[in-house]
Amino acid sequence: MVYHCRCVSRGVHHALLVGDMPFLSYHISVEEAVRNAGRLIQEGCADAVKLEGGKDMAETVRAITHAQIPVMGHIGLTPQSVNLFGGFKVQGKEEARARSLIEDALALEEAGAFAIVLEAVPEELARIITEKLTIPTIGIGAGRWCDGQILVINDLLGMYSDFTPKFVRRYANLKETISQAVADYNADVRAQSFPAKENTFAMDATIVENLRKSEGEKRAVV
Repeated sequence: MVYHCRCVSRGVHHALLVGDMPFLSYHISVEEAVRNAGRLIQEGCADAVKLEGGKDMAETVRAITHAQIPVMGHIGLTPQSVNLFGGFKVQGKEEARARSLIEDALALEEAGAFAIVLEAVPEELARIITEKLTIPTIGIGAGRWCDGQILVINDLLGMYSDFTPKFVRRYANLKETISQAVADYNADVRAQSFPAKENTFAMDATIVENLRKSEGEKRAVV
């Protein structure tokens, strides 16, 4: 993730670069979490870090922010914990779970998070959380009332067709476009229509002739 952040940072001019802390990079201990968050900032050139979890991660968030590193929270469906949920399922539909997510959001804000991602939660629950917080909420599958929205770029561009979450709107169908382009390229190579003359670089005819003569003389001597 340090490598990926560093690559992205080279092209960033205005956007906020948030490094997503990988699984187990912040779970072992608070000290290790702070150290790894620092690596994303120092080596990865990120502006902030993001980690998953609510009340259980409040102490970690507090420690990282105490180290002067901005933290974005992430609650609801947290992909790194998907096995605990039994799959990719909407979170917070039951009252007890909804109340727990509200408590998670408030705990993260109190711990110093500057924003929180709400993923795959009912729209009205996301609205309640957004209204309760003083920090921004960023929704992904959390409806219309969040302060901002995010989609995975592969979903937005339609690069997959086997599964599309309900909350995704495709703005392109690149899977079909890419598949057809690769098939056309393969066919052209097999038919020897690519590369064509216009895809090649020319060389001075005199040099070509000299090369042919010298190479021919070498073969004759052998």
